[in-house]
Amino acid sequence: MSRIRLRTTLVLVLAALAAPAAPASAAPAPTAEEARLDRAVPREILERSGFAPVGPSFGSALARAGSYAAAERTVVRHASALWRRAVDRAAGRGPAGGDLARDDDRPLYWARLAMTRELRSWEPGFALSGGERDRLLDRLETSSRGQDAIRFPVGRGVKRVLVTGFDPFTLDRDVRISNPSGAAALALDGALIRTADGGLARVETAVFPVRWADFTAGEVERTLRPHLPHVDAFTTVSQGRVGRFDVERFNGAWRGGFGDNENVSETGLVPVADPASQPQWTATTLPYAKIIAADTGRFPVYDNTSVTEVPAGSTTPVVRPGGPTPGSAARAGGGGDYLSNEIAYRATLLRDRMGLKDLPGGHLHTPVLQFGAGNTGAVSDPEFLRARADITAQVRAVVAVAASGG
Repeated sequence: MSRIRLRTTLVLVLAALAAPAAPASAAPAPTAEEARLDRAVPREILERSGFAPVGPSFGSALARAGSYAAAERTVVRHASALWRRAVDRAAGRGPAGGDLARDDDRPLYWARLAMTRELRSWEPGFALSGGERDRLLDRLETSSRGQDAIRFPVGRGVKRVLVTGFDPFTLDRDVRISNPSGAAALALDGALIRTADGGLARVETAVFPVRWADFTAGEVERTLRPHLPHVDAFTTVSQGRVGRFDVERFNGAWRGGFGDNENVSETGLVPVADPASQPQWTATTLPYAKIIAADTGRFPVYDNTSVTEVPAGSTTPVVRPGGPTPGSAARAGGGGDYLSNEIAYRATLLRDRMGLKDLPGGHLHTPVLQFGAGNTGAVSDPEFLRARADITAQVRAVVAVAASGG
């Protein structure tokens, strides 16, 4: 090799050694949910609850992570702490941290989004692929929703009940919205309750997003599958109709297209594993007759058997007040054709596919949580607070009946 070629090769090698590490992948833009953080109401909720520092604190910790492993530890630590803080606040443990009611589910929702926005915009000093960022986001979602914190006591003598709730939704209609199912989940997590038959039950909870994509990815099944064989009852819970609770008797395998929190619409058959064996309908195994007969609170509770179906041999949807007919195709379960119906369908289908058909489980719709008359801008008012507290208390009472068995 000539001296010139040797010198050139040496220069290239030294240049390569001196070059900076490959840059991280470009940070994606904020989501539609995260963009709502810039509105006045979410900022007020975070400030008045004491949760405003959550996002910036997480961002600072993330900036100190020098590797993917360190970033993952940071994500799990901060996300788990957010869930514990929200649960402790709802249970009255520790300082309230602000002047919003302790049972408010909205600080958890908006603080989580502040964290996901920090993670989505983070530009680390090491190479981070899009897939790795997605995995970190998934860990953040899972841990901040309590999905990986479900812990039931071992041994006999205490029944085990699993309850799920939802994030607020329809936020472009009214960004102040709270979801009473999420509030109930926070208040009941870890609770020890007296069942209707005089026994004791331990309640564990988790919260789910209002996003079609997460359900398509199997988030419901991933969360529930490890626990269903070991519980004595379960109920998915969501916000339903004005002034009433409903125990939804039938769940349909259909998405009706209503926009989710990302403003995404999905219409068609609910996508599940092994679609060849997928039924059009699943049914509750909750003791609905006992639940509606019990004195659980101020709101009436109904056994809702109505569905919308396309009868066998027809192409036209019809409403069936008494439930589906043989061979029909689902167009709406008792809980509708949105994610409330879908979580009920997925949970009860999972129950049946796991051979747990005698396990009491199904879906409970709460009343709509409304602001008081004339309140068009305040994030809270006495009627709103009373209704949320009453709904949570009644969910607890319904769970106590469900845990007592058929």
